[in-house]
Amino acid sequence: MSWFDTVELGPPIEVFLMNKLYNDDNYPNKVSLGVGAYRTNEGKPWVLPVVRTAEQALANDESLNKEYLPVLGLESFTIAATKMLLGPNNSAVIDNRAFGIQCLSGTGSLRVGAEFLNRILGKKIFYYSNPTWENHKLVFRNAGFEEGREYRYWCPKTRGLDIHGMLEDLRNAPEGSVIILHSCAHNPTGCDPTPEQWDKIGEVMKERRLFPFFDSAYQGFASGDLDKDAAAVRSFADKGFELFCAQSFAKNFGLYNERVGNLTVVLNNLDLVQKVKSQLTLLIRGMYSNPPSHGARIISYVLNNKDLYNQWRDNIRTMSSRIKEMRKMLRDNLERLGTPGDWRHITQQIGMFSYTGLNELQSENMVKKHHVYMLKSGRISMCGVTPSNVEYVAKAIHETVTSMPDKL
Repeated sequence: MSWFDTVELGPPIEVFLMNKLYNDDNYPNKVSLGVGAYRTNEGKPWVLPVVRTAEQALANDESLNKEYLPVLGLESFTIAATKMLLGPNNSAVIDNRAFGIQCLSGTGSLRVGAEFLNRILGKKIFYYSNPTWENHKLVFRNAGFEEGREYRYWCPKTRGLDIHGMLEDLRNAPEGSVIILHSCAHNPTGCDPTPEQWDKIGEVMKERRLFPFFDSAYQGFASGDLDKDAAAVRSFADKGFELFCAQSFAKNFGLYNERVGNLTVVLNNLDLVQKVKSQLTLLIRGMYSNPPSHGARIISYVLNNKDLYNQWRDNIRTMSSRIKEMRKMLRDNLERLGTPGDWRHITQQIGMFSYTGLNELQSENMVKKHHVYMLKSGRISMCGVTPSNVEYVAKAIHETVTSMPDKL
């Protein structure tokens, strides 16, 4: 008899399962479109040149040591990250009503923020877009939220945003509900509200007294423009919202395994800053005590050095431009083949992912017949599309929707 006899086998995490199946596959033309990580035109991982430069400088700095960071993290990093998100001239930054907490990447930032909202503010209900990044639900449930509800977002017919459905669902949300919002490059659809639509979303949320919790995983990576990708968060802060924003530096710095994140907090009352920080300190102390330093030092070094900062902006433009080019090439190939359906959404979407419109059966066909590994939702990572495989991917999609037209 074991204490663990009652433990049941948990379901696999789809994106990591697809990656394992891809790695175990010996098919010569296999393609990995599951994991959201940047790849070069040759399909290889890329360490940003500016990251290499920063790491070498930090390694040669003998004044640095391996002592614990403060519970709330490396201050030079959190200050720079918060200013990067909100802009240095934002009134919340100038008035010191905005501050950052270093967390374990975007996921850890979401978890710390969710724990605070549930334990300290007593929040019980959270809303997430339909569809959303699958981990949102797990993180908020594990943080103590009792109920997760969907708001409409994706319209399969138009392959675009269902803004009317979204606004209606937000109008019906109970006062005080926490609303998870993707600040840019919505995952998984790649479909974002326009600035005018963001204004309408803000109006409804202010009227209904809803709490915005932004997830910013792709600032700069999405469009190549840091300011454009942060416009929604900045707009809400300018409108007087108190808010949380989980920032991830996995994508825009390529620091996937360093787990560097920042939870930006915007308050309306300066007198509450120290109280909120004190409670976040206690939550983190009981969770993981304090964060790792290496990735945070890299980002701090780059963001606080004018020349390296400009080099980094060039790096993110390189990444975003390659993804845009792959979108164009994929759409061109599909249209040249005469693939059934309208494929304009491939280039209208933005960021790392494309919601192709393929359903579960079609996505399974892509994996089993063509060895193109993608999620059953039809989401593909555009980073996995390269000049050498884009024609093959397009032909696989063409065969799938042609042979399974009733499933389109």
